[in-house]
Amino acid sequence: MLTGRPVISATGLFTPPESITNEELVASFNAYVDRHNAAHPEAEPLAYSSVEFIEKASGIKARHVMSKAPILDPDTMCPRLPERPNDELSVMAEIGVAAARQALERAGRKPEDVDAVLCAASNMQRAYPAMAIEIQQALGIEGFGFDMNVACSSATFGIQTAADYVRAGNAKSVLVVSPEITSGHLNWRDRDSHFIFGDVATAVLVEDAAIAPAQHWDILGTRLKTVFSNNIRNNFGFLNRAAPEGEGTPDKLFVQEGRKVFKEVVPMVAQMILEEADRLGIDPAALRRLWLHQANAGMNRLISHKVLGHEASEDESPTVLDTYGNTSSAGSIIAFHQHSDDLALGDTGLICSFGAGYSAGTVFVRKVA
Repeated sequence: MLTGRPVISATGLFTPPESITNEELVASFNAYVDRHNAAHPEAEPLAYSSVEFIEKASGIKARHVMSKAPILDPDTMCPRLPERPNDELSVMAEIGVAAARQALERAGRKPEDVDAVLCAASNMQRAYPAMAIEIQQALGIEGFGFDMNVACSSATFGIQTAADYVRAGNAKSVLVVSPEITSGHLNWRDRDSHFIFGDVATAVLVEDAAIAPAQHWDILGTRLKTVFSNNIRNNFGFLNRAAPEGEGTPDKLFVQEGRKVFKEVVPMVAQMILEEADRLGIDPAALRRLWLHQANAGMNRLISHKVLGHEASEDESPTVLDTYGNTSSAGSIIAFHQHSDDLALGDTGLICSFGAGYSAGTVFVRKVA
C-alpha cells in the first residue's frame, strides 16, 4: 500500500571555480596536434580543432573543471587530482557534500531529517565503499545510502528511486546526489569529443509532501527506459584498466558514434515523453518549461520541437550547455536548479535526461506555492 506522496523540496549545485573556454581548449589541442604530427611524419596527420567546429557540433562554449592546468598541458591533457589518504574525504564525496548542503539549506532541512542518500552518477572514483555512504557519513545522516550508475540518466533514475521509497513509506526524505567529474573519462586528444565534458555536482532532495517546505514541486509522474547500445561506451574498469595517459586504449575512455546516437536517441526520447504525458493526462504543448539533458544543443532543439509542437524558445527550454558543457547526469538538474524559480504556482514542467545505455528518464513536476 502506498503511504507517501513524493515531491522535490529543493536542489543544490556545486560549480568548480576553474573554467576552460573553447579558445583555450583549441589552442591546447592544436599544440598537441602539431607535436603529434611532427613526431609521426609517416602517419596520416591529425586534424586541427576549432572554436567554430566545437560550437557547431555541440553548442558548447566553455566547461568547468576540477583540474584545469593539466588538461590544457599538451604533455598531459587529462586532469591530475592528487590521491587522498583513506582517512580524508574523497574529492567526489567532497563536491557531492557541497551540493547536498546547499539543497538542505534551501529546504530548511538538517542532515538528521534525511533518511537516505543515493549517489547517482556516470562514473564512481572507486568500486567500494559506496560514494553514497561516504557522503552520508560526511553529512551526519542516519539511515542508508548506495551508488547507482545509469550514465547520463543517473539523476532521473535516482529521483524515481527516491520517489518510490517515499511512496512505499520506506523513507520520508532522500538526497539524490550526482557528483560528475566527467573530465576524468574524456579523451582530450580526440578531436571529435575533446570538447564535450565538464565537472560539477548536483543534489535533489525528494521528500514526502507531508513534510515538504511550502514551496516545492509535486512529482506528477516518472518513467524510465533502457535499450542496450554500444554507440556510447566506456570500457574502463578494474578488470580492464587503461594504460598510463590512456595511450593506445581509447576505448577505456568515452567513445561514441555521435551520428547514430543523434538519429536513434532523439525519436526514442521524444516518443517516451509524449507517451508519459498522455498517461498522466498532461498536454505536452502546455508544458511551461523543459529542463532537458545538456549534451547537444541540436538534440534538445529537435526533442523540444517534437514535444511542444514548435521551436522552443530559450525560456521554454533553457540551456546551460554553453557554459557547463556536458555534465552527464547533472545537466538537466543544473538547468532545473538555475531556471525554475521564476515559474508560477501551478506551472508544469519536465526534467528529462538521456544517454548511454541507451537510457532515458522523465520526471514531470508541478510547482506548488
